[in-house]
Order: sequence, then C-alpha cells, then structure tokens
Amino acid sequence: MNMDFNLFMNDVVRQARQEIVAAGYTELKTSDDVDAALSKSGTTLVMVNSVCGCAGGIARPAAMYSVHYDKKPDQLVTVFAGQDKEATATARSYFTDYPPSSPSFALLKDGKILTMVERHEIEGHEPMAVVQKLQEAFDKYCEEV
Repeated sequence: MNMDFNLFMNDVVRQARQEIVAAGYTELKTSDDVDAALSKSGTTLVMVNSVCGCAGGIARPAAMYSVHYDKKPDQLVTVFAGQDKEATATARSYFTDYPPSSPSFALLKDGKILTMVERHEIEGHEPMAVVQKLQEAFDKYCEEV
C-alpha cells in the first residue's frame, strides 16, 4: 500500500512540475539556482509550487494565464515546496516580512521583494481572481512586452 502511495505521489509531483514548466517557468532546484536567478536585474515572478489541490486547481492555472498580458515579469521561476526544500527555503529568505506560504507567488525586482500573493489569497478563490491579482502587480511593477 505504501509503495502504491509513493508511486502516486511521484506521479502527482511529476505532473505538477511539468505543468508549470510548460507554462514557461524555470525550475529552481538548488539554493545556488535560486541565488543565481534572483540576483539578475529586472523583475522576477517566483511561483512556490506544491501538491495541494489549490495549487493544481487554482495557482498553476493562474500562473499559466497571468503571463499572457501586456506587462509581465522579465523572468518566471518556480520552486517546489516539500520537494526541493533547500531551494524553497532559499527563495523564502528573499520574501522578507512574509510568512512561508504555498502555493504562493512572489514578485521581486533586482532580488528585492515587491509583493506577494499568498496562499490565503489563492485557496478558495477562482483562478481568474488570482490572475487578476497577479496582473495588477504586473501593471504596477513590470514593463510592457
């Protein structure tokens, strides 16, 4: 039974990773990956991915649709909470004044946190409401493409 559950979870994780990468996000799996990505100049959207239902039903669809917009971040990246623990911890160290939250989105510029869409703003909301929150942040902080 335990082996079946592990196989199931591996499949869920694999699918969650594939969805976000297919949406144009780069996976950051190590602390060095995170530091390299977040040290780049410009705006970066970090999607903190997870296996929970609100990640699959709300956050990942919002991550995909929000970037089809006049303004968007220069860089789209993702860390996977509960899977790539070191990378997630390093990413969260950049999100000063925000508690750990997954799924969530952090918008940074030049490695400094600008704003976040936290789990409580995702869970129980429609995907389009999250898209709207992200696009409002893009309007405020990002350049036109």
